[in-house]
Amino acid sequence: MSLETTDEEWRQRLTPEQYAVLRKAGTERAFTGEYVDTEDDGVYRCGGCGTTVFDSQTKYHSGCGWPSFTEAVSPDAVTLIVDRSMGMGRTEVRCARCDSHLGHVFDDGPRDAGGQRWCINSVALDLEKR
Repeated sequence: MSLETTDEEWRQRLTPEQYAVLRKAGTERAFTGEYVDTEDDGVYRCGGCGTTVFDSQTKYHSGCGWPSFTEAVSPDAVTLIVDRSMGMGRTEVRCARCDSHLGHVFDDGPRDAGGQRWCINSVALDLEKR
């Protein structure tokens, strides 16, 4: 996926739900995503460009309704942005390659794994099984 992809090209390439999340920073409904309860081994790629962003070995069941990870596959795979929308301060997670919205990261994850909960939309991911 070219970094110069136009909005119309994104609309043609993505499903309406993917477009709403990846390009417009929407959120899928809790407990509806394909990967919420998935325990398959593999890597999770950005649904926009295919960049590897998470590894199944860092995925855990947080009970929040979205796939949760303790960390990104690498700090260079994602961009973190302060998000003050919705009347709160939180940290948005975007793909570093194509700038697609993936989800948010919070500081209420497992303490023994660094304390972060990367709360990511299933529709923003593609699982490549090992």
